[in-house]
Amino acid sequence: MKTLRSRLTLPTRHSLMCMAVASAFPFNAALAQDAVPAPQDAPAEKAQGQGGQRLDVVIVTAQRRAENIKDVPMSITTVSGDKLDTLTAGGQDIRFLSGRSPSLNIESDYGRSFPRFYIRGQGNTDFDLNASQPVGLVVDDIVQESPMLKGFPVFDVEQVEVLRGPQGTLFGRNSPAGVIKFDSVRPVFRTEGYLSAGFGKDGVKNAEGAFNLPLGQTVAARLSLQSQNRDDRVHNPRPTGTRDFEGYHDNAGRLQVLFKPSKEFSALFNFHARDLDNNATLFRANIIKQGTNELVDGFDYGSYPTDGVNKQTLRTKGGSARLRWDLPSVTLHSITGYETADFYSRADVDGGYGAVYAQPMGPGYIPFVVETADLLPAHRQFTQEFRAESNASGPLQWIGGLFYFNEDIRIDSISFDSLAPGNPQNPFYATQDQSTKSWAAFGSVNYTVSDKLKVRAGLRYTNDKKDFSARRVEATTAGPFIINNESNNVSWDLSGTYALDQDTNLFARIATGYRAPSMQGRLNGLADRPSFADAEEVLSWEAGFKKELFDRRARVSASVFQYRVKDKQLTAGSGVINMNQLINADKVTGQGVELDFQAVLSDSLRMTFGGSYNDTEIKDGSLFVQQCGNFANTGGRAGCTVTNPVGPFPGTVRIDGNPLPRAPRWQANLTLRYSVPLGNGDFYADTDWAYRSTYDMFLYEAREYKAKSLLEGGARTGYKWGDGKYELAAYVRNITDEVQVQAAIDFDNLTGIVTEPRTYGVQFRMNF
Repeated sequence: MKTLRSRLTLPTRHSLMCMAVASAFPFNAALAQDAVPAPQDAPAEKAQGQGGQRLDVVIVTAQRRAENIKDVPMSITTVSGDKLDTLTAGGQDIRFLSGRSPSLNIESDYGRSFPRFYIRGQGNTDFDLNASQPVGLVVDDIVQESPMLKGFPVFDVEQVEVLRGPQGTLFGRNSPAGVIKFDSVRPVFRTEGYLSAGFGKDGVKNAEGAFNLPLGQTVAARLSLQSQNRDDRVHNPRPTGTRDFEGYHDNAGRLQVLFKPSKEFSALFNFHARDLDNNATLFRANIIKQGTNELVDGFDYGSYPTDGVNKQTLRTKGGSARLRWDLPSVTLHSITGYETADFYSRADVDGGYGAVYAQPMGPGYIPFVVETADLLPAHRQFTQEFRAESNASGPLQWIGGLFYFNEDIRIDSISFDSLAPGNPQNPFYATQDQSTKSWAAFGSVNYTVSDKLKVRAGLRYTNDKKDFSARRVEATTAGPFIINNESNNVSWDLSGTYALDQDTNLFARIATGYRAPSMQGRLNGLADRPSFADAEEVLSWEAGFKKELFDRRARVSASVFQYRVKDKQLTAGSGVINMNQLINADKVTGQGVELDFQAVLSDSLRMTFGGSYNDTEIKDGSLFVQQCGNFANTGGRAGCTVTNPVGPFPGTVRIDGNPLPRAPRWQANLTLRYSVPLGNGDFYADTDWAYRSTYDMFLYEAREYKAKSLLEGGARTGYKWGDGKYELAAYVRNITDEVQVQAAIDFDNLTGIVTEPRTYGVQFRMNF
């Protein structure tokens, strides 16, 4: 079967690409009827006359320069404007982006904190607080390394860019799977701003605003604030433990000050903070029908019987200084960033109550009592980047820079005794300390060979050093167990763009990526030792085209890709206790096709469509992991139905040939926006839909732990008047009210995490 599949690989990718591109063309007939060439002096945003509206030109900074997205030789998706407003309606956290770009998935086992990102199937299911991720997050040019920094609320944002494939020769940290890049709205030298307020189901109360003020001829400031709140909507019918759940108070702010004393120099200072008070994710025991991935009969979303405490708080703050000098032939940049986080999360991880074998929901077991808290009492991150880039005209353009990263983390993991009066802390806990220092030198060269051909080459050298220590404290202390590691890597990329005509560009890119070694030390007993995973290295290639159609009334981008990861870092559960173990797979491969399409269907109707196919495979015949339900106290009953071959030891299974976890093969997204003048304003109606196919929740395959396919949609309709100054809208998220198991815990019996139910509300916005 492997031989047959390898022989079909290239034709299959080619066919999939053709099918994906062809799916866009049913719209062409309708577009062609309305398409009228625009006059030469028409504005860039719109052309007047019959069928005159055009798509906006999309400018991205994926290569550290402002460029038309059509000219950038890599797969990029952007989210901004009305689409961003619709997706964030109702106070969604950063997970609203999941599935809104081809090959992008985002999930969390912690709720509104600790999002985990996956691009083209590559991610990390690790739930430890020092988990390393192959997808980078860059906010206002600052790398957000810690998972606790990656969930900062999205508000007053100019644009989101999703860059697929290895990055590193232009961005601070080397990200082997890709980068998600957020750019906030910057201060300008005029008075402007907006205020927005919303109310919705379950006591949702959201407020957001920004105020931009010039402070003279050389200084401008912009203050952006957001407050998202919801009442508790899940309740504990028992008299013990936390009684109410899933409410939150999430407040964040950003102050930017721009100093521009001359045309040649500017300094942008950014201060930001977040204060989150909410519940940890609810782990619900025995909610999955054994042998299936269905919820048990009678499942009640609003009921959560428990004897444990559930509490989560997150405080983050940081600042940055971005300095720029525009000299006659070169532009210099200095980017300095500092971030801190303070995190506390406590949850009844066993998802139930009472003695062993209690049955809070379905007809199953709770093998043992597990109530834990994870703390990040000390964290700090410092980054510094110096970059120089050419700005003179000519066929040769270049960028070069140095990057420094320094992070210190302290993690405490504490257990509690749910069965004892007062639920006291157990006399044992684990601690981890990690110090990371990294520096890199990077550069790239762009060369215009001819009017049609442009090529680019990039190179990066990285040095990473980690000092790690873990210990276990009980009646006696085990440890500290120390791991000191230093690694080096040289990565590169080569890409090119060829213009077939004024509206069509072909592109190709080959790139390498790297992720430094990782350590974990959530020790469960005095005999436990930390786990370690070697560095992983990625080789990736992609090719495709970007085309504008019908006088820029439609735009399509399609690509095929393939990658190979050597020594892929994976996270395995224990199957028995609340622990992670880091492992390396000899090789992981991925291949697929991606499509982005936007169109002005008429003067009143616009659409976007995106889709992707990802085929990932773990290739390591000697690799095995522990399976779920491997308990000595379950009376011989299995916790789940594993379909992989048995491993060399009892309770283990082989995972060779499995796909990567939480990596759906198929994803698609669709948006439609209808707007029409009405009275003294404009009426609009938006709808957005995202589909993903099934995926495995863990490295092994089990019937209970294969997520069902999911189609989720939202809508927003409203009215703008006063030349766009005022706006009143109503929204609904998860229109179909689809609630299903999306994640699980493999050391407890059929314990799952479910999707959120339908929500709806109204919003009012005023611009000034």
